[in-house]
Amino acid sequence: MSSMSSSLTSLALTSPLHVSRKCLSLQPAHVMEKDWSFLEHPDSSAEHKQKIDEIISAGEITETSKVMIAISSDEFVDRVVESSICKQLLVVHDSLFMLACIKEKYDKVMCWQGEVIYIPEKWTPFDVVFLYFLPALPFELDQILDALRKCCSPGARVVISHPQGRQMVEEQQKQYPDVVVSNLPEKMLLQNVAAHHSFEVVKFVDEPAFYLAILKFINQ
Repeated sequence: MSSMSSSLTSLALTSPLHVSRKCLSLQPAHVMEKDWSFLEHPDSSAEHKQKIDEIISAGEITETSKVMIAISSDEFVDRVVESSICKQLLVVHDSLFMLACIKEKYDKVMCWQGEVIYIPEKWTPFDVVFLYFLPALPFELDQILDALRKCCSPGARVVISHPQGRQMVEEQQKQYPDVVVSNLPEKMLLQNVAAHHSFEVVKFVDEPAFYLAILKFINQ
């Protein structure tokens, strides 16, 4: 679990109880929230909604799926809950505030403040993993896929995406260098690293305003 997480916040967010915003006042004084507002893209256009739906469809969620979303916007979580029925939905984020807001709206959605490479085994194995904002994860792609390999079920799908594409990530990296620490992986790099960890890249789209990569876990 990340160093930002206290035992109090961990208990609150992983329990089945509601987490109210009042809980935020109980954070230790040294815990500082990063600015994640840039993830909430104010776009109500049909094209933007279509992109979000395409990302979600790439996961092929079923009623028996155990799903994880890492570093996401409220909008994306809302759309997953509205459009898909699954056995389990876990949202992982650095922001206690964002997780608390999600928990207020959806009691059945599990929330965990911590790093994606340290996910507790009790929620695994996952059938679908959405790395909605990979550039915010402070780890190399090799580390991330190595961790996911250990917590994915055979045939699991890992969806790496950005509804605004690589160009927007580069702009965000300039504006929020403390949060956006990397860019989206190029196709060749992704294929090589994926293969090393028993993942196959089954779809890759890298357009100026849309990025989507679908990896399938091949259990060997």
